[in-house]
Amino acid sequence: MNIKHVTVAGGGVLGSQIAFQTAYSGFPVNLYDISDEALDKAKEKIRAWQEAYKRDLGATEEEVEKAYNNLTFYTDLEKAVKGADLVIEAVPEVYDIKANFYKNLGEVADEKTIFASNSSTMLPSQFADISGRPEKFLNLHFANEIWKHNTAEVMKHEGTDRQVFEEVIEFAKAIGMVPLPLYKEQPGYILNSLLVPFLDAAQKLVVNGIADPYTVDKTWMIATGAPQGPFAILDVVGINTPYNLCLARAKAGDKEAEKIAEYLKKEFLDKGRMGIQNGKGFYDYPNPKYLDPDFLK
Repeated sequence: MNIKHVTVAGGGVLGSQIAFQTAYSGFPVNLYDISDEALDKAKEKIRAWQEAYKRDLGATEEEVEKAYNNLTFYTDLEKAVKGADLVIEAVPEVYDIKANFYKNLGEVADEKTIFASNSSTMLPSQFADISGRPEKFLNLHFANEIWKHNTAEVMKHEGTDRQVFEEVIEFAKAIGMVPLPLYKEQPGYILNSLLVPFLDAAQKLVVNGIADPYTVDKTWMIATGAPQGPFAILDVVGINTPYNLCLARAKAGDKEAEKIAEYLKKEFLDKGRMGIQNGKGFYDYPNPKYLDPDFLK
């Protein structure tokens, strides 16, 4: 595998996880963000991930410190990407921000460097030409809590070089991920192509008065043996995300989505119930009702 030196652009929730997981797997990693303040916030997040690795993976203090020492932090993009074999972009999910980033990146990165976007909503073909190297451009999408939910969806576009595609799949394996190759562009990749319609169906049952959230979750859990139902999953995702998705669809004329958006805003967001992130969503945490042995009776 030719990928030895990695740069992660963007130190937000997922960018900081990608950087730390890569460093934990033994790679030298440059983490780039736009300001010292943004990098300080990234360092705080990474310190929190260190505790999670010790708790969830049984990592030792020595192992997480070694991983932290594999990280170097930059606010200068040219310095951050010098010598990089792979740049993983995790900047905000706004087209203009990403497009501007790739235009700048294409001007300063080495000719050998592969560009991979972690975008969850945008396709590689939207930025491939802007980057100046469409044959070395693809998407590499990770799930939140990357150290536990270790999927890496690797999505090529028509112009991606096959060898580049295979190299990124090998890289994903090398950082402890299970690579999931997508041979054509697909909005939502594999996971969200399955998950979003599932969660939509559950929410429609509730907003149309068919059943309450607990009954929907109970049905799914008993009938399939799943550890969680759709509303427990919505808490993990965070209520804001489905609200924003439904709001966008509502503005495009989707009446069902409008009902769901109104429901989520009135019953949850306006009441400060954001999901598992603040301990209050469809369930109350750390001991949600669906984990009660009597829930499935």
